Amino acid sequence: MKTVLKISELQGRVGQEVSVSPWVEVTQDRIDLFAKATEDFQWIHVDPERAKQSPFGGTIAHGFLTLSLLPMLTGSALELSDSKMGVNYGLNKVRFPAPVPAGSRLRGRFTLARLEELDGGVQTTWSVVVEREGGDKPVMVAETISRHYR
Repeated sequence: MKTVLKISELQGRVGQEVSVSPWVEVTQDRIDLFAKATEDFQWIHVDPERAKQSPFGGTIAHGFLTLSLLPMLTGSALELSDSKMGVNYGLNKVRFPAPVPAGSRLRGRFTLARLEELDGGVQTTWSVVVEREGGDKPVMVAETISRHYR
């Protein structure tokens, strides 16, 4: 369920997990489309037969594909109802501790790490843990920084 907050409500949520996104499937088709978009055709991502012989036993998503899902995961989990505009400002500490096999279902867990006032808005830093259904460790951990204007 999407969490809807006003910007003024964020201050009381610093240090708390605020929302969890719905699950999203990472299909082989999505992986292939990402490979085409980025021209990264490494066999571990796009050759299911060869990838069966890899330590992963099949194709896995690009780490940057997992990272690129952040806007969608965020939008499905969180809404700042009084934000007129939001922009990505950057990332900190991005890591991919575990692979994402094709066919996996992922979701994001969002903890508000920092909140800073800006002229006309706020800057949020979210600690995001992306987990794989049935996985024993995260597939991505990152801090994402956004600016939201009133």
